[in-house]
Amino acid sequence: MKCPYCAHLESKVVDSRPSDEGASIRRRRECLSCHRRFTTYETVESLPLIVIKKDGSRQSFDRNKVLAGIIRACEKRPVPYSNLEAIAEEIAQVLQNQMEHEIPSSQIGELVMERLRKVDEVAYVRFASVYRQFKDINTFMFELNKLLEDK
Repeated sequence: MKCPYCAHLESKVVDSRPSDEGASIRRRRECLSCHRRFTTYETVESLPLIVIKKDGSRQSFDRNKVLAGIIRACEKRPVPYSNLEAIAEEIAQVLQNQMEHEIPSSQIGELVMERLRKVDEVAYVRFASVYRQFKDINTFMFELNKLLEDK
């Protein structure tokens, strides 16, 4: 590791500890030339995910957009915010673990609906009505009947 003070290329690790809830490692280093100390962080490199939209356009995956959609669906519902964040984080993790760099937006929508269905049925129907673009009351009723059948 290059020293930020003297640019010497060798240093020794003095202290190592987990940081960011285990997502990275914080290391205190000491330069072997000037003996000054500095801190480095080691994290796992993640490849950017690209979302393929319905119209064929591509944009980078944004966990905050997923969270915003979940929050909108759960508006005025008795679902703790921590649950909503956990759902968004779980979906981001599932997508990262797939090792696919391009993900269709439909796959993300299905993951959200799958999790919302378990958390709050009203939020699930709200999200599904926007995501599936219900054209009329019949498609809405079809989705509600599916929900009732599963119970």
